[in-house]
Amino acid sequence: MGIEKNEFWDSNYYNHPALTDEMVEMAEKELGVKLPSLLIEFLKVQNGGYTKGFAHPMKQRTTWAENHVPLSELFGIITEKSFKTVQNILATHYMTKEWGLPEKQVLLTGDGHWWITLDYRNGKSPSVRWIDVECNEDIEIAPDFAAFISGLVPDSVFAEEE
Repeated sequence: MGIEKNEFWDSNYYNHPALTDEMVEMAEKELGVKLPSLLIEFLKVQNGGYTKGFAHPMKQRTTWAENHVPLSELFGIITEKSFKTVQNILATHYMTKEWGLPEKQVLLTGDGHWWITLDYRNGKSPSVRWIDVECNEDIEIAPDFAAFISGLVPDSVFAEEE
C-alpha cells in the first residue's frame, strides 16, 4: 500500500464522530452494499474529512486534469441525521438523484459536478470511478479500493503542471 492510513488524514473540520461497527452496519444496510474493508480501516482512523492532499495518476485525460484526479477529502459515515456535514457517504442516494448519477454508486468525494465513487454496477466488488456528470465522463480509476489507495501519490507531484 502506498499511503499508510495513519499518514492519510488531515483535518476533521466537521468533527465527525468516531466510526463504530454499528455505524458501518447501518450504512451498508442503507446503501445496500458491502463496503471495502480497507475503506472501513481508513475511516476507523478518522471518520472522513480532509486528507493530507493526494492525487491518483490517470492514463486517460479527465475534466479535472490531463493525467490525475484529486483526493483532498474522503467522505465518512455519519448516521446521526441531525449531524451537519457535507462529507457523508450516506448522502449518496440524495446526491445520485440530485445530480443524475448512475445507480449503484457510493460517493467517496466530489463537489456535485464531479465525483469519485465506488461503482457496484458490475457486482458486489466495486471498482473506483471518476464521474463528471456535466461532461458525461465515467472512467475507471482503479479496479478496486485497495488498488486506488495503492495508486495515490502526494498532490504536490502534479503541482508544477497546474
